[in-house]
Amino acid sequence: MKFGYLENYKYKVKKISELVEIIGDFPRAKPVILCHGVFDVVHPGHLRHLAYAKSKAGILIVSVTADRHIKKGVYRPHVPENIRALNLAALEMVDYVIIDDFATPLENIGNIKPDFFAKGFEYSGSSLPAATLEESSVVVNYGGKIIFTPGDLVLSSSNLIEQKAPNLMLEKIISIMQTYQFDFSDIDKVLKKFDSINVHVIGDTIVDTYTETIMIGGQTKTPTISVRQLDSKSYVGGAGVVALHLKSAGANVTFTTLLGKDPFAQMVENELTSAGIIVNKILDNERPTTQKNAIICNGYRLLKVDTLDNSPISTDLSNDFAKSISSIESKIVVFSDFRHGIFHKQNITQLTTSIGKDIFRVADSQVASRWGNISDFIGFDLITPNEREARFSLADQDSTIGPLAGKLYRLSKCKNLILKLGEKGLIGLSKSEIDDEPNMISLDSFTENPIDPVGAGDALMAYAALTLKATGSLPMASIVGSIAAACESDRNGNIPIKRSDIIEKLNRIKEQMGYAIQ
Repeated sequence: MKFGYLENYKYKVKKISELVEIIGDFPRAKPVILCHGVFDVVHPGHLRHLAYAKSKAGILIVSVTADRHIKKGVYRPHVPENIRALNLAALEMVDYVIIDDFATPLENIGNIKPDFFAKGFEYSGSSLPAATLEESSVVVNYGGKIIFTPGDLVLSSSNLIEQKAPNLMLEKIISIMQTYQFDFSDIDKVLKKFDSINVHVIGDTIVDTYTETIMIGGQTKTPTISVRQLDSKSYVGGAGVVALHLKSAGANVTFTTLLGKDPFAQMVENELTSAGIIVNKILDNERPTTQKNAIICNGYRLLKVDTLDNSPISTDLSNDFAKSISSIESKIVVFSDFRHGIFHKQNITQLTTSIGKDIFRVADSQVASRWGNISDFIGFDLITPNEREARFSLADQDSTIGPLAGKLYRLSKCKNLILKLGEKGLIGLSKSEIDDEPNMISLDSFTENPIDPVGAGDALMAYAALTLKATGSLPMASIVGSIAAACESDRNGNIPIKRSDIIEKLNRIKEQMGYAIQ
C-alpha cells in the first residue's frame, strides 16, 4: 500500500537515531538548521519560512509534531503525521524530516544540536514567548544560534483549515495500512475468522417502536395536536442490536439481559432466537421491558413515549448476572450499558470481576437520556465512547480531542480506546512502545450518503471488537469498525450489518483507490 509518487521521498523521513548518525556531531563543516512545527497544511508562509532557513545552512531538517501532542483546534490534526512528513519531504529544499514523538522540540533539539534553530517572525520581539525562551536556552547552552525568519507573509494553518477541513479518507487508510503493514487482503482473511469466536453480550434491551401518524387537526381551546395512527412497528434495540451485529458478523453469540413479564419480552426472545442468538433472560416481574415509542407525524418525530424503570436492579438480580458472566464460556465479553438498571455504581465491580481472567473485555456506556460513565469500566481491552460520553466521564468540555482521548485512556487504564466522532470519523489509542503517551491513529468517516446514524456506534463496537480479538491490531479494528458504522449510517433503521456489507464497502473503497478487485 503506497502513497504513489510521494513514496519516492520517503528516504528523507528518518528516525532520530538515523539522523544523528548522518549529520554528525556539533559543530559541523556543513551547518545544519532545524525548523519545527505542526505543518497540518503547508501554505506559502511555510514555504518562505523553510526557504529562508535553507539559505542559512547546508542541511535543512524539519521536525513535525506527532499527532498525539497537537492541541491546536478541537479536531486537529486533520492531516496525520506520516502524510505531513511526506508532504514536507517532497519539497526539494528539505533535506530530512523527523516526526517528533515528544510534546515539545526540546528533546530533539538536544539530540540533533542544530547549528541554527529557526523560528517564524511571529515568535520574535522584545518579549519572547515562554516556549521560545526554553528553546533558545537549550540552543545557546550547546553553542548554537536561534534565528527568526522574515515575516513578509504570515498565514495560519488553523485559519485555512477552519474554512473547510480537508477530506483525507483514502489517504488516511493508506497511511495506516502502510505504517502497520496490512492491506485489504488481510482484512478479507480476518472477516472469515469471526465464525470461531464465542461472544457473550450483557446489557440493557430496548424495544424501539416507531408509530407512524398523520395530522388531523388541533383543539381551539388548548394547544393539543390531534393525529391519527397509521402503523406501528417494533424492533429489538439497545444491547440486543449489539448482539445482532455480532451474530450477523458470524460470531457465536449469547445474550444475557433483563426482561419484564410482558409481550415485549416474548417479542425480544423470539426475534433474537430466530437470528441464532442464545438468549439468557433474567426476569424482573416488578418492571416492564424497556420500550421507547417514537411518534412520527408526516415524517417528523413529534414525541417519544418511554415505558421503563431505570432503578438499579436488586442484589439478587445482580448476583444472577454475575453468575451468568462467570459461567458462560466465551472469548469476548461485551458490556453494553444503556443505564436502564443492569449496570450501576453498586454492582459494576462485582460484574467486571466476574469476567474470566483470559477473556477479552469490551465496554460501551451510553450518555443520552441516561448518564452512563465509561470510566466505570476499568482495565478493559477495548472501550468505544463517543465524544460526549468522553467529556461527561472526565467533566471536561474544553480539551481538544487528542488530549481528551489521552486523559480517558489513562483514567480507564484500557488497552485500546476508539473515540467515536460521528461524521468526523474516529481516533484510536493503543499502548506506545516509546513512552507513556499512547499511539494515536485517526480516520475520516466512510459514510457515502448518511441517512440514519442511529446504531452506527453499536455496529462499530461489534466489528471492532471481533477484529481486535482476532488480530490484536487496533488500526485494522478501527478501519473495520468504521466501515461497519458507515454501512449502518447509509441505511434507514437500526439494521444488523452483515459481513457481506463490509466486503461490499471495502470493494468500493478499493475501486476509489484504483486497485483491481481480485
